[in-house]
Amino acid sequence: MDFDLVLQGTVVLPDRILEEGYVAARDGRIAEVGLGVPPAARERHLLGRALILPGAIDAQVHSLSQKNQEDFVWSTRSAAAGGVTTIVDMPYDEGDLVCSAAAVKRKVDHAGQQARVDFALYGTVDPEEGTARIGEMVGAGVAAFKFSTFGTDPKRFPRIPPALLDACFAAIAPTGLTSGVHNEDDEAVRSYIEQVKARGITDWRAHGLSRPPITELLAMHTIFETGAATGCPAHVVHCSLGRGYDIARAYRRDGFAATVECCIHYLTLDEENDVKRLGGKAKINPPLRPRAEVEKLWRKVADGDVWLVSTDHVSWSENRKTNPDMLANASGVPGLEVMVPLFVKGAVERGIPLTWAARLMAENPAKHFRLDHIKGALTPGKDADIAVLEPRESIYDASASGNNVVDWSPYNGVALPWTVATTYLRGAKIAEGGRVLAKPGTGRFVRPPPRHVIAGAGA
Repeated sequence: MDFDLVLQGTVVLPDRILEEGYVAARDGRIAEVGLGVPPAARERHLLGRALILPGAIDAQVHSLSQKNQEDFVWSTRSAAAGGVTTIVDMPYDEGDLVCSAAAVKRKVDHAGQQARVDFALYGTVDPEEGTARIGEMVGAGVAAFKFSTFGTDPKRFPRIPPALLDACFAAIAPTGLTSGVHNEDDEAVRSYIEQVKARGITDWRAHGLSRPPITELLAMHTIFETGAATGCPAHVVHCSLGRGYDIARAYRRDGFAATVECCIHYLTLDEENDVKRLGGKAKINPPLRPRAEVEKLWRKVADGDVWLVSTDHVSWSENRKTNPDMLANASGVPGLEVMVPLFVKGAVERGIPLTWAARLMAENPAKHFRLDHIKGALTPGKDADIAVLEPRESIYDASASGNNVVDWSPYNGVALPWTVATTYLRGAKIAEGGRVLAKPGTGRFVRPPPRHVIAGAGA
């Protein structure tokens, strides 16, 4: 037989949907995509109405934000169960900021023993060292760089002030890699936090009031203008506001590389219902916004103004998310297990073509991180990373699957009309029916090809 694996169903590609299409794989790679009678294979599944999608690439994961908590053994387990076949992990690890080639190597070695899906890595800088180690991190295989205009923690998650941000962008520009930035203006946020505290507001309202839209939008102008000045691709790693996508579009219209990522929580959860109900378990930076803004973001998806959809996944222990003083809670939520079915649900409900699922969670992330030589599409020659969703309604419960290090989730209780049935990584089945089959160490470190590495860049 010519093929190792053949799947027939509704094949979702970035530009079209093949009803009664099929995908064939051989030696871990996609070998053929077609219509009609599927060819013979060692393993052949006729899946009826099931959706066959490229495995998702989650552009924003924090596996190591809390010591002795999640780690890659759990984050990649959640990913496999959720149809995510590659994660891109953030550099803000508690106790080890990923800001040197040595730190990149440590993380690759550490993650390689645990990962059940493939992984790529972000790098960043220590503000005290400046740009000195950017070149060596490119050589070590980082797929992009991450900075923040807001200082969450001076060591683990530092603020990069404007002059240093400019120098970092200038050093990265020759490498062809992208600079991703957390978009909250430090001075503005601190001023609004003081105002909220002075008013004595500590309940669920406090977080949104401490980070109003202007704090996000001011930072976005700084980020994109820095990209325009240096020629470095500038990327905002999460935007909760329709206006932010308009700003990015204006920069692209003027010829600059300016992109924005939308996290799944901004397309699903809102302030007046979910934050009010969940309190600290719905605290995220930037904050969740009113429902009207959620619907505006879906229109941005339909208009093509969203470049990526990600999770910004982090599984804080429950005690870090349940303080009655809203501002005292850690920021961020888990989402790896449920991003793909949440996006499919939202798109179907709004009549938005599912081609956007293949584009925003696979094809574009692969391009963004310069991994599209092997990842991101059901295209012959690329890795046979595949997610199958079946039309079976389930009610999400993070504790029920056993695939998450925490039992809590802001998505608990959400009805999902499509459920991830099977996940394949490089042609091998790594999850089925919610049960993860991949063992730790199955995942591989993936990196941009050498053509994107320019000797001495940033040195």
